[in-house]
Amino acid sequence: MLGVVLALVFLCWRLPAEETKAPRPPNIIFILADDLGWAELGCYGNGFNETPNLDRMAVEGIRFTEAYAAAPVCSPYRASFLTGQFPARHGILDYLRPNTANPLSTDHVTLAEMFKKNGYATGMIGKWHLSGYRYHGAARELRATDHGFDEELASEVKGVGNGANFWPYVFRTQPIRWLNIRENRLGKDEYLVDRMNYEAVQFIERNRQRPFFLYLSHYAPHSILNGKPAIVDKYRRKHPPGKSVRKRCYLCQDAGKQGDPGNHWAPDHNPHLAAMLESIDDGVGRILAKLEELKLDKNTLVVFTSDNGGESQVTSNAPLRGGKSSLYEGGIRVPLVIRWPGTVPAGKTCSTPTSNVDFYPTFLDAAGIAPGKKQKLDGISIFPLLKNPGNDGRKEPLFWHYPLAKPHFLGGHSGGAIRQGPWKLIEWFDTGKIELFNIEEDTAEAKDLFARRRETADELLKRLRSWRKELGAKTTVGK
Repeated sequence: MLGVVLALVFLCWRLPAEETKAPRPPNIIFILADDLGWAELGCYGNGFNETPNLDRMAVEGIRFTEAYAAAPVCSPYRASFLTGQFPARHGILDYLRPNTANPLSTDHVTLAEMFKKNGYATGMIGKWHLSGYRYHGAARELRATDHGFDEELASEVKGVGNGANFWPYVFRTQPIRWLNIRENRLGKDEYLVDRMNYEAVQFIERNRQRPFFLYLSHYAPHSILNGKPAIVDKYRRKHPPGKSVRKRCYLCQDAGKQGDPGNHWAPDHNPHLAAMLESIDDGVGRILAKLEELKLDKNTLVVFTSDNGGESQVTSNAPLRGGKSSLYEGGIRVPLVIRWPGTVPAGKTCSTPTSNVDFYPTFLDAAGIAPGKKQKLDGISIFPLLKNPGNDGRKEPLFWHYPLAKPHFLGGHSGGAIRQGPWKLIEWFDTGKIELFNIEEDTAEAKDLFARRRETADELLKRLRSWRKELGAKTTVGK
């Protein structure tokens, strides 16, 4: 009898401690494609590219139809992701040149730093592009490890975009490897996307016993496009590539051929873009499989998106207007798929507008971490929306600030924009023209309503200019 009493006492003593044991915070995996347009995934209606694992993520989670990049080019997006601020606030307004003297300032408290301070392992794999490089004479080079990441793998040490996507990652006659990869892991035909996917799975394995934040930042499918030959051939057979927009192709020249017989610059049905995307998708499948193997899938928030719209030389963003470098929808609207089994409901589609500045507060919210007082955030947490998806209108406006000294080489112009409810207004700094579109009724931005809806346009323009004045944002470069 005494033994039974003692057992009951022991049980009563043990229960409160077990009940109050804090659950492990969720892991966060953020997978970013480079220059992947809104219409490239199967789950967004693309019938040429094959993305079964990303399509599966959409079936098992949420697909956003009106997700935006904070800028139409890469460096401002990446800075906005890590700071939770619009480019007009953090000051990186265009893609950083290799010799820039103005990297992302360490005055910011980045998302990685917040996770690290709260016990997370933090890893960054792939494209950084938030600094100049010593190799190009930059006075100051700041790496991911200077901004809160414990590990930095497969990141660039010089300018990117040259198509050297196979081991040993040396472009033409250049004297150095353009990545900080020191040794081969996957054999003589090692492919960069595969290597990055491999490193992502290894990072998850290494940190399985603690919460982790992984930023997997692909270089693909940024041009110069260069996919794995067998997969490229598969897509060539699937549909003939469009006629190349360039007669000069470095990769073809190095193979002793004239023009672009390799279809690296096909403007539609580009087999290299499809192949690179398939390799990214394969990595998504490997990551999901590893999470399930380690029984971490129900405690891991996985996000897939792109840093801006597709490059119009190698793809079409139709039905959206424009592409990378443009403030039209094709330049700033991006795919966004989010999966977290048991927390994020499956099979949902959400049309509520969101921007990548929202990831900072959303991820902290999901992890139960209070934002620091030092870092001013422009984004809002969409975590409640993830748990209970709806299509409620966003009350807070979205802003873009993209001043250029001259037009972008892909055709983009200097300007600013605001999205509020169904309305989007663009103010072109170089011409002074104002355009107004009803995005809900005119996704293609084919009907400029400025003259017919002057009251709406004036109200939005006043708000946009007031926002710029508040932040001290200039519409001219270097003044």
